[in-house]
Amino acid sequence: MEYLLAFVVGGAICVIGQILLDVFKLTPAHVMSSFVVSGAILDGFGLYDKLIKFAGAGATVPITSFGHSLLHGAMEQAKEHGFIGIGIGIFELTSAGISAAILFAFLMALIFKPKG
Repeated sequence: MEYLLAFVVGGAICVIGQILLDVFKLTPAHVMSSFVVSGAILDGFGLYDKLIKFAGAGATVPITSFGHSLLHGAMEQAKEHGFIGIGIGIFELTSAGISAAILFAFLMALIFKPKG
C-alpha cells in the first residue's frame, strides 16, 4: 500500500507540473521554482511533514521536497542560532544533494560533449 500511495502522490505532483507546462505555458524553470516555493510554503504551514508521513517517497523525491528541506533546516537552526542559523540550516540539510548534483554534472560533462 505504501508503494501505491507514493506512486499516486508523486504522480499527482507530476500531473500538476505537466498541467502548468501545457495549459499555462510556463517554462520548465518557472515550474521548478514554483514547486520549490510550494514545498517551502507547505512546510511553513506544517503540511509537508504530514504529506511525507502519508506518501513517503512520493513526497520526498519530487523537487517540492527541496523547498521543504530548505525551509525546514532554516527554521530549525534559526531557533537555535538566531538569524545566522537561517544560512546554516539551509545548507546543512541540502548540501549533500547540491554537492552530488554538481559532481555528477561535472562527470557527465567530462564523458559527454556539452553543447554551447
